[in-house]
Amino acid sequence: MDNNQIWQAVLGEMELNLSKANFITWLKQTFISSFEDDQVVIGVPNIFTKTWIERKYHKEIYTSLKNITNIKIKQVLYKTEIQKNTQTNEFFNTNKPINQTSTDGNNYHNNKPVTTNRFGLNSRYLFDTFIVGKGNELACAACQAVVANPGVTYNPLLIHGGVGLGKTHLLQAVGNLAIKTTDRVLYATSETFSYDYINTVRGGHAKDFKDRYRNVDLLLIDDVQFMGGKDGTQEAFFHTFNDLHNMNKQIVITSDRHIKSIPALEKRLASRLGSGMIVNITLPDIETRIAILEKKCKEKNYSLTFEILNYIASHVQDSIRDLEGALNRVIAVHEFNNSMPTKESVEDVLNDLLTTLRTKAITAKNILEATARFYDISIKDLIGKRRQKELVFPRQIAIFLMREDSNLSYPAIGQEIGGRDHTTAIHSYNKIAKQLKINKKT
Repeated sequence: MDNNQIWQAVLGEMELNLSKANFITWLKQTFISSFEDDQVVIGVPNIFTKTWIERKYHKEIYTSLKNITNIKIKQVLYKTEIQKNTQTNEFFNTNKPINQTSTDGNNYHNNKPVTTNRFGLNSRYLFDTFIVGKGNELACAACQAVVANPGVTYNPLLIHGGVGLGKTHLLQAVGNLAIKTTDRVLYATSETFSYDYINTVRGGHAKDFKDRYRNVDLLLIDDVQFMGGKDGTQEAFFHTFNDLHNMNKQIVITSDRHIKSIPALEKRLASRLGSGMIVNITLPDIETRIAILEKKCKEKNYSLTFEILNYIASHVQDSIRDLEGALNRVIAVHEFNNSMPTKESVEDVLNDLLTTLRTKAITAKNILEATARFYDISIKDLIGKRRQKELVFPRQIAIFLMREDSNLSYPAIGQEIGGRDHTTAIHSYNKIAKQLKINKKT
């Protein structure tokens, strides 16, 4: 395994524990500059990124490198350096039509290029590559139906489910099948939609925004929950939705929760989004998880015994993304050490990862429910706008627990607490942390 493959495996692990925004912002354009004996040098694009990674992510990078290489690395250094070979920076998506490696599995064995085309679609996300099981068969059937009868059968179609269960795969599979019959298709995340709206309006090019999002036959919007609390974005999307729906243009949307559970989402927009077909993707059962692992092994041309596949599938249950991350680690470590995987070696390789995943299993929803129950208040009041003392303190406690126990970023925590700004989350966390230190001293 060369330096690029090692770094792709490290990035695969880092992705499990960071928000998408932080992952792309800080780890894009990073690479292994040199790996000699027990010292690794990581190349970063600028001094600001270098300082941030050293302060925030050094421990995780160091641990991941040791686990993947199984070498007693003594030192990991960072230096500003421009990547000479652009192909080694293939882990990340961009908005341009370039060849890149899919982040869905971080596949360094299958070197077939993956194209993000002018529609914003990843060419690997197809119905043919989607593993259908009990938890997603209705969602898959509904997606195929809207391609067969766009604007007629289910419009809008809303797919909701937890992180890493295949919503984006299905959403883009709809687009990849639809572009065979029309070129008026557009895929965008809700964050991209918001960014486009803000920048075109500020620049006095509102017409360009309307032309981009309304002159389509099929609009695919990913992670609509991030529109919560963004009044201008919601207003723009409301009118975009109405225009397309009135013209019988198909709209497909994904969310990590039911539309009624999105904080700070305007009622009229929620009503529109929920007016069509709503389908849920649930956790895959063990048979489906094993099938996913078998398919990924086949893609990577790597063989694992059923006993090992069953072990991985039995212990990684909450996300297909986590399942693929575990598989990637197993393959990376054994290839680096040129060894054959056994159940015992796989248990050893995955030990700390499984501990991390158990920590991640504590969700924001769990914390909100427990906090509301403990303080005898409703979740609606807990995440609401009222600022009575008996609500503010439990709210701050919930924010503190989310940061400590769920690995959520501050912006993500803000979204969970009624669509608040990330600075509110930071202030609340610091206040409770400070109070805990005072209590320990007294």
